[in-house]
This record gives sequence, structure tokens and C-alpha cells, in this order.
Amino acid sequence: MKLNELKPNPGSRRERKRVGRGPGGTDKTAGRGHKGQKSRSGAGKGQFFEGGRSTLLSRLPKRGFNHVGIEYALINLRDLERFEPGSTLDFADFIVGGLIKNGNKPIKLLASGEVTGAYTLHVDAASKSAIAKIEAAGGKVILTEEEQGSEEAKEA
Repeated sequence: MKLNELKPNPGSRRERKRVGRGPGGTDKTAGRGHKGQKSRSGAGKGQFFEGGRSTLLSRLPKRGFNHVGIEYALINLRDLERFEPGSTLDFADFIVGGLIKNGNKPIKLLASGEVTGAYTLHVDAASKSAIAKIEAAGGKVILTEEEQGSEEAKEA
């Protein structure tokens, strides 16, 4: 027996009914009744259609503030103690070190805690106080090119 000779058991597979494609299989109207919007291809008005009036979602009042911004994976200075002082840390190191669970978010460095070693950090964003603490310890914070570009645009 060869792979190209395999066939399903007789009666175990059935072709789907191609509704609305002529008389094939279900004769004439293909199970859609006679005329009208529901008998046409692409029929239907959507789940929230209410006969032409404004939908409930658009009639309800909109309240509050929806912040549509960048959601960062946050790393504090106290979290850096698990790495060797003097090491260069980037995205992959943070994932291996267990500081980041979701690899889809950009990384932001925050100043909570103290830092003892001189680290070189490659992050997407950092607070000014975090950068100051790292540089005071003899380290360096390298922001990604996108972030540096937006910082220069703000200063200009």
C-alpha cells in the first residue's frame, strides 16, 4: 500500500451542499425558498442590524477615556540583579532571564530599585531617572532607533 493509494472508507466522507449554485443536489432553489433577500448570494444584514435605525452600540453614551497607546513590557532596575554586572543585555536576554513573558511588546526600563553593576541595556524606552541611575553606576542605556528618532523630533 502506498500513500497515494489511500482512500477514505465508503460513506465516511460527504461533499458539502453547494447552496445557491443551481439545481445541483437540492433542485431548483437549493433550499433557500423563493426570491427575497435571503435567497440571494451574500444575503444577510449582520448580527446587529436593527431594521435601519441606529444600532444599540451607537445609541449608548460613550464615557471615559480610552487610552490608545503603546503597551510596554516593564523592567525595573531591581530586576537586573539576576544578571552579571558588566554584561550587555537585550531582548533575548530578558526573555531567557524570565523578565519578559510576552515577546510581542516593546521593552521599557523603569527606575524602581537600585542598580549596582554597570550594565549596557538595549531597550525600546526608558524613564529619565532609570537612565540617570544606570549611567551613575557606569552603565549605558541604548534606545532603539525608532525611539531615538521620536526623541529628536520632540526636541526640535
